[in-house]
Amino acid sequence: MKRKQIEQTIAFTIFRLLGIIVVGILFWILGFIIYQGIGVINWEFLTTSPTDGMTAGGIFPAIVGTLCLVAGSAVIAFPLGILSAIYTSEYAGNGKIVRFIRVMTNNLGAIPSIIFGLFGMALFVNTLGFGDSIIAGSLTLGLLTLPLVIRTTEEALKAIPDSFRTGSLALGASKWQTISRIILPMAFPNIITGLILSIGRISGETAPILFTVAAYFLPKLPNSIFDQVMALPYHLYVIVTSGTDLEATRPIAYGTALVLILIVLVMNLLASFLRKKLRVKDK
Repeated sequence: MKRKQIEQTIAFTIFRLLGIIVVGILFWILGFIIYQGIGVINWEFLTTSPTDGMTAGGIFPAIVGTLCLVAGSAVIAFPLGILSAIYTSEYAGNGKIVRFIRVMTNNLGAIPSIIFGLFGMALFVNTLGFGDSIIAGSLTLGLLTLPLVIRTTEEALKAIPDSFRTGSLALGASKWQTISRIILPMAFPNIITGLILSIGRISGETAPILFTVAAYFLPKLPNSIFDQVMALPYHLYVIVTSGTDLEATRPIAYGTALVLILIVLVMNLLASFLRKKLRVKDK
């Protein structure tokens, strides 16, 4: 008995150390970015356009472009992903077709993002004639994050005990009434977790928007979904690889990275707040 307690203590100690190391690495990265980039963060930097070959000025067009792409891809991916997950989890059963769909969904999620970028350029930019535009970039990013939304939504739906389904059906509710009024409201807090992960991935992708929407230098705001935009990930890439004065652009690069992290953090906090509200309401 004493030996088992010692082994358990050793195992828990190792797990705690690993957890502390992971958290420490995260805070080290965040601290480094904050230390390097906080000096350039001010109102002018956040609300003006870049100037002097992007060695001065702000990043406001890139912030707006990133938010447009996140919103556009979310509008495309979230409804499709949630409805697809409802079908495979609640309606289709567990036959060969559903297993095939799940395998293909997992394979789709494993495809490198640059392949999605090439596909988006071939289909949305060239074949459908959207050109380099917000709609082309949003569709590409929506396809990129669709597998993640489907899988996380499926897991959230499976976590609801079958007793709620059978009880609702026994009381005379239809299949859709059971799903829409019982299952989805209970699963939605966990579904939001998947949506948070997808938003984080959308915000930081560079390769897909490189081929479909991102502009090298476009210091103006878009007027329609068929316009090009600047985006924070691509803007950051351009700053550090364009061959300009690195000493002048390094603070801007770190400031851009910090703003991108803060945008993702704010979105995650808002989603977490909504998730907590929904959980309290369900209880």
